Amino acid sequence: MLKKTAIAGAILLALSSLTAQAEGYKLLEQSVSSMGNAYAGRGAQITDATLVYSNPAAMVHLNGEHFSGGLNLIHARTRYSDAEAVSAAGQSVTGRDNGKALLTEVVPFAFYTKQVTDDLTWGLGFYVPFGLSSDYQQDWAGRYFADETAVKVLSLQPAVGYKLNNWLSIGAAVSLNRAEGVLSKYKDHSGLCELGTGINQLVGRDVYNAAYCDSHYEVAGNDISLGYTLGIHAEPISGTKLAIVYHSAVRYTLKGDSEITNTPITAATAGNTPGLIAIAPNLPLLNTTTGKLASRDLLVEKSKLDLTTPATLSFSIDQLVTSNLSLQASVLWTGWSKFKSIDIVSDDSSPSISISTGPALGADGYIGYIPEYWHDTWSASVGATYQYQPGLLLRTGIAYDENPISTQHKTARIPTSDRIWLTAGFSHSLTTMSSIDFAYGYMFMDDVKINESEYGVANNKLNLANVKANYANTAHVIAVQYNRKF
Repeated sequence: MLKKTAIAGAILLALSSLTAQAEGYKLLEQSVSSMGNAYAGRGAQITDATLVYSNPAAMVHLNGEHFSGGLNLIHARTRYSDAEAVSAAGQSVTGRDNGKALLTEVVPFAFYTKQVTDDLTWGLGFYVPFGLSSDYQQDWAGRYFADETAVKVLSLQPAVGYKLNNWLSIGAAVSLNRAEGVLSKYKDHSGLCELGTGINQLVGRDVYNAAYCDSHYEVAGNDISLGYTLGIHAEPISGTKLAIVYHSAVRYTLKGDSEITNTPITAATAGNTPGLIAIAPNLPLLNTTTGKLASRDLLVEKSKLDLTTPATLSFSIDQLVTSNLSLQASVLWTGWSKFKSIDIVSDDSSPSISISTGPALGADGYIGYIPEYWHDTWSASVGATYQYQPGLLLRTGIAYDENPISTQHKTARIPTSDRIWLTAGFSHSLTTMSSIDFAYGYMFMDDVKINESEYGVANNKLNLANVKANYANTAHVIAVQYNRKF
């Protein structure tokens, strides 16, 4: 295995096999008070300093100075079964046919607001809007399609809110975002590993190179980019709070390295390397020093990937029913349809990988290509908040998240379907100036089947490589948040 580097270019897009409380790879875990209601009413409810992200327009209702900081512990599990795969040459790939991929991550956040005048408030936030990780066992049958996936986007966001009148306020924010991640898999060299020592019988001598079975590909990259948020908060009727919030798309060009180990040396890639001879058609060259088929220990090529994380638009309502009970609801649109494919392209003046992968994929300079063709999604949630006693507020909610991936594009990295979230939580006052929020969420979804193949840039099937498997996914989130007024 290669040493894990910072972020993987392609990964950000391939990530969603184990997401937390959102569709695709977007995270909503920036507010524990909102999580208790399954994020119903988010941005409409006047809660705490997490409004810097949820709706900067609502910050104007926080008097004085406020701080909120917390942690989300996300534990998600994907169990796979009945996995079977074939190589590019059509041979059966031996390996584990059942197992699990796990995600256990701690997601932090911190927010601060300060009231400048009766009408003007500013705030600052640090949070994680996208992220997850998963890792298959190295011997699983689908290792030629997926091994490790990891992604993290960190955001720093100043915000401002302004009260237009007694019932309407507006807000805006700018976010500075840094994306980083890693994407890896084992490399299928047209079934050389599966052919194994059978190669010796073809050429009549012991030339098999076992290193081909440990050929591993990893891509890494990172970028920094800006985004923005616009918000409206209104209370046109006493007890009825409304919110509309838009989070912009963020465009990255992730740059880093593509690395591959133990690659066969062919006549097309040998260059001026000495001590290599051809011994049979369609086989790598022979290393005359070792007497085995030749391989390169490591190839490295600078690469890049254009990535746009999606825009979102939400509408929320917080309705007071009695002096102790309020009901919440939200709908959320996410613009996933701009995500058509993962295109890993060379950014190197002296290419070492794309000289062979480009022609195979059907486009010069290409190192990797995965068709995605996601579609826009709608999510909805409803919740209830009850003042059980002074200083103790109870919350609960249920959410439905539509999955952006069609059946034909589900992959070993992204084996998900529509999901349901059930949540509960509470807010407890510690003193007149401080409080703590706690929330728990459980996610479940229908079982998923994948039938994945390899494709070229023209969306043509490249070879016979294929993996099939069944998946069952669950996730738990436990979160805690501390709030302080000044």
